[in-house]
Amino acid sequence: MNVSSPTSSQKPDSPEKTAAAASQANTITVLRPQHGLAALNLGDLWKYRELIYFMTLRDIQVRYKQTLLGAAWAVLQPVLQMVVFSMLFGGIAKISSDGLPYPLFNFAALLPWGLFSRAISDAGRSLVSNRNMITKIYFPRAVIPLASVLSGLVDFLIAFVVLACLLVYYHFMPGSNFKFVFSPALLALPLLLLLTLVTAMGVSLWFAAMNVIYRDVGYILPFITQLWFFITPVVYSSSEVTGNLRLLYMLNPMTGVVEGFRWALLGTAFSAGNWLIVSVVISVLVLASGWVYFRQMERRFADEI
Repeated sequence: MNVSSPTSSQKPDSPEKTAAAASQANTITVLRPQHGLAALNLGDLWKYRELIYFMTLRDIQVRYKQTLLGAAWAVLQPVLQMVVFSMLFGGIAKISSDGLPYPLFNFAALLPWGLFSRAISDAGRSLVSNRNMITKIYFPRAVIPLASVLSGLVDFLIAFVVLACLLVYYHFMPGSNFKFVFSPALLALPLLLLLTLVTAMGVSLWFAAMNVIYRDVGYILPFITQLWFFITPVVYSSSEVTGNLRLLYMLNPMTGVVEGFRWALLGTAFSAGNWLIVSVVISVLVLASGWVYFRQMERRFADEI
């Protein structure tokens, strides 16, 4: 029987190296609450960007899983809304559409509104819906509502294709007042879309955090969304609002977003400029305050949920 003897290259590790290796293998990460600006942990979202991607993809897949029409709902919902609103408000009520075909006037507003309303509806309940993840593993909890907001972009893009078909049907070129000339206003669309996402994320952070502590929020979310719809110029023009009510009306950040989309897509008067400035300021304030409140409440989520 051959017995191998240790050579100089096979010397056992020193006690110091063995202890260091054991220490690294048994490393424990301790999470402690932070204070001040460090508690905001803005960099965590970038570190967990892959998780945001996969959770967004999961939300998109779950939304249309085991549905009869699948992704066709992303087309049917805004189209049916446009048809009903055109009949009621454009046909029966004869509400002004700023000289534009009412279906175009309405659908251009339904684009950002659909993204916003779905975001606050899904993201507002997202933490409670993902309670199993929250109670078992650590990750930035803001990933969950953020993924819910971003998943609505797919429906937005599909609805945008529908709008393009409407523009062709009405022989209307975006932003050019019925003339087939490219409008520089179209370049503002990405910024308007970003403003919609910022507004939706800020409101969603507030509702998502409050829904964990106060479950009543989940029940009143549909009512709040419906009320918000009627104080946003989706089915009517902001020019219909006059007097002191107009000043209060400007506090709604979605007013500037909706009017901005109409200006960029349909070439309406640039009265949306003042609305947009106010909307940007309020949206940023809502997002900043929502993030601070969410981070303060985050340490209680696992216990309350």
